[in-house]
Amino acid sequence: MDFSVFLDAEKLIAAFGVLGILGLVFFESGILISAALPFLPGDSLLFTTGLALSRDILDVPLWLMCLLISAAAVAGDQVGYIFGRQVGPALFNRPDSRFFKQENAQRAHDFFVHRGAQSIILARFIPMFRTLVPIMAGVGRMNYRHFLLYNVIGAVAWGTGLTLAGYFLGQIDLVADNLEKVLLLIILASFVPVVVEIVRARRAKPAGTESALP
Repeated sequence: MDFSVFLDAEKLIAAFGVLGILGLVFFESGILISAALPFLPGDSLLFTTGLALSRDILDVPLWLMCLLISAAAVAGDQVGYIFGRQVGPALFNRPDSRFFKQENAQRAHDFFVHRGAQSIILARFIPMFRTLVPIMAGVGRMNYRHFLLYNVIGAVAWGTGLTLAGYFLGQIDLVADNLEKVLLLIILASFVPVVVEIVRARRAKPAGTESALP
């Protein structure tokens, strides 16, 4: 696949369309295998979708696209939560495989434990964690009503926020003329929290603060 499609609004819309965009949002939000694919478009996909809307490349009302993206994100996290509640504990006791790493699960678990229910919102903006944290919530049998509330808040903040950012910033000539650089910056920025969590986890281990999965 030509991954440059993710850096060009017209190519992306031509390749995926509305259903493809929603499918990718759902996939990255709730399907465990996506955690092994950290370079899925994610944040840049939403920004580019907003840009496509501002240029009428995508013939969908802005409010409707934001609603559909948020709904797909909520649905994805629901699947992740249910998966974690039903089969998570057994899965996380298995050895590492191509699509699952105990180390990644441990980081997501620590992130969830240290930040409580708010981690459901914060994880939305962190690649890989947006997939694993809802599963951890299911494994830990987090109160479903609380999970649903934070799930909706996070989905709307992430899905609508980045789409609107793409829509309005995309109308600025400087942004539109340097789209590839802007998207690259968004991708790099989205991985900053991951690096921070890795560094914090490594510093915490000598102090005996490493936690175990349930």
